[in-house]
Amino acid sequence: MSGGSRDGATGANERLRVGVIGVGVMGCNHARVLAGLPNVELIGVADPNVGQTEFVGRTLGCETFPDTETLLDFGVDAVTIAAPTHLHRDVALACIRRGVHVMVEKPIASTIEQGHEIIDAARRAGVTLMVGHVERFNPAARAVKEAIRNEEILSIGITRVGPFPPRMSNVGIVIDLAVHDIDLVRWFTGSDIVEVQSQLSSAKAEREDIALLQFRTASGVLAHINTNWLTPFKARTVQIATKRKYLTGDLLTRQVSECFGFQPDGSYSMRHLPVAHEEPLRAELGAFLDAVRNGTKPAVGGEEGVASLEIAMQCLAGGIAAPARPARKPRAIAS
Repeated sequence: MSGGSRDGATGANERLRVGVIGVGVMGCNHARVLAGLPNVELIGVADPNVGQTEFVGRTLGCETFPDTETLLDFGVDAVTIAAPTHLHRDVALACIRRGVHVMVEKPIASTIEQGHEIIDAARRAGVTLMVGHVERFNPAARAVKEAIRNEEILSIGITRVGPFPPRMSNVGIVIDLAVHDIDLVRWFTGSDIVEVQSQLSSAKAEREDIALLQFRTASGVLAHINTNWLTPFKARTVQIATKRKYLTGDLLTRQVSECFGFQPDGSYSMRHLPVAHEEPLRAELGAFLDAVRNGTKPAVGGEEGVASLEIAMQCLAGGIAAPARPARKPRAIAS
């Protein structure tokens, strides 16, 4: 069995044959999670790094393949693509041509044009395309999202810092880290970003390793992102002010607090919000496969992946007002 269209969805009990393309750090995690999901058969992993694929194959009891085509020849219904970003377009198009459903890690591609190529090919082939913006599946981010439902958002501040990752070589901090938070700003507000200002610096790395980014959304929300590869420890925090609340969320410790009931004398009430205990990647991959089985809209579609990539590109260009785009159907930002 290889491939299949969304029109042929057969329901929640359909057993899916799934492969992973690219087994670096993220791809290994994809394979681990997929191997443990119900009604999923991890067929195998593909990567030219023979030693790495053999290690994953032995550990998880799956087949190994030297490239994408041999994996596709073996037969899969869906794949996750965790190869380097510059390979996303070619790998995704090869899978889509074979009728295979695709989840591609963020960013969707190296360029906006390549992202649209992938989107158009998936639409023509009738296959599911999802982009891996995993922070949407972080239980703390979801708790924040629920707490601000129906609230008038005023501002968003996100900090995402940590030490330089030795694995990083072909992109800077905006594409590697800040694109997560660009997507979160759009998701929290349900609105596109229309103004961008950025300050970038390369303190230690070849590419930018410090980024201070400011945005305004179409709905009028002001947002800023502070990210760097200079901090010796990891920190991932979100602060959101609405007309009635102030929320703080720690995406690492999964703790979310809400301040409310503000009084003229400056007093207020505070409470900790319940946060689910679920691995974000497991939730994300489960959502992708549910969309494949049921023929439903994926949680993060290709258009949303391109929209966040476009803002990241504007940040790298120094920050400009978002350009007018050709008329397209309105894009709903998934809740």
